[in-house]
Amino acid sequence: MDILKTLQALNACHGPSGDEGDVATFLEKLAAPYVDECHTDTMGNLIAHKKGNGSRVMFAAHMDSIGCVVTHIEKEGFVRFGKVGGLETASILHTPVRFKTGVRGLISLDEKVKASEMKLDDLYLDIGAKSADEARAMVQIGDTAVFDTPSFATGDRLVSPYLDNRISCLVLLMAMEQCTASGNDLYFVFTTQEEVGLRGAKTAAFAIDPDYAVVVDVTVAGDELGSKHEGSSSLGCGAAIKVMDSSVICHPQMVKKLDELARARGIQAQMDVISSGGTDGGSIHTTRMGVLTGGVSVPCRYIHTPTEMVDRHDVEACSKLIAAVIETRL
Repeated sequence: MDILKTLQALNACHGPSGDEGDVATFLEKLAAPYVDECHTDTMGNLIAHKKGNGSRVMFAAHMDSIGCVVTHIEKEGFVRFGKVGGLETASILHTPVRFKTGVRGLISLDEKVKASEMKLDDLYLDIGAKSADEARAMVQIGDTAVFDTPSFATGDRLVSPYLDNRISCLVLLMAMEQCTASGNDLYFVFTTQEEVGLRGAKTAAFAIDPDYAVVVDVTVAGDELGSKHEGSSSLGCGAAIKVMDSSVICHPQMVKKLDELARARGIQAQMDVISSGGTDGGSIHTTRMGVLTGGVSVPCRYIHTPTEMVDRHDVEACSKLIAAVIETRL
């Protein structure tokens, strides 16, 4: 699989939280050759099932993204917006955006406000409209927009919007591609609405009732310049085995198993502890009577900005570790 080209195709899909259908359709085409059946549930989760007689194992990677939602149209034609998920005001000023209809625009700042004092409410979208009527012909209240920045490689590093969490969707696909057999009953779930409260994973886990779960997501890299080390992982140092974040303390049995598999197969790995932020593991591990939950994370810089960064070797290491779990009878 060409990681960059597939990532670019994924990001061409419109998929903010609550409207992930285009992403699900694309992922289903890629996943279908490796599983027995695919279906989309009420919440929009894409569930790809590879039947087996062993333990039910759920792999989860969320496919939704953060974005903007139209809340008001000014008489001059400028568009006010609210947040879908964790928009960071300082990171999105002057960012190009794209609506599902193809309308494009730019995030701009009210000229009366200093950039050092700006809040999200001070920003607006300039879609090129000259009046409110013209703007309403282009967008409606409730329409959503996503970042329209490019995806590219620089050396071994990949830079792109929405690596959180489209890159983990690719990790699952790459792992499925590598495996030929498993003794487990496998459920690969591409979840919805993670960015607004881990919502899709909650209902999917309830329906599947897995014995084990492995959540794949990005994690805060602690190696940025001047980092306060809010995360324990570094780019280029391998798959990050989740220990804990603010949503989940992974089961020691799963942490140990993932560490043992990485060591046994010579897969570069590191431990993942972050001081804030969470994953779908937060809703999965408390489902029904509880689920033995672990996590495999891709270290990522500049999370929730229009230009996130990961290392290609970490992506490959994560896919190998997930493949090892698939092939191991749990």
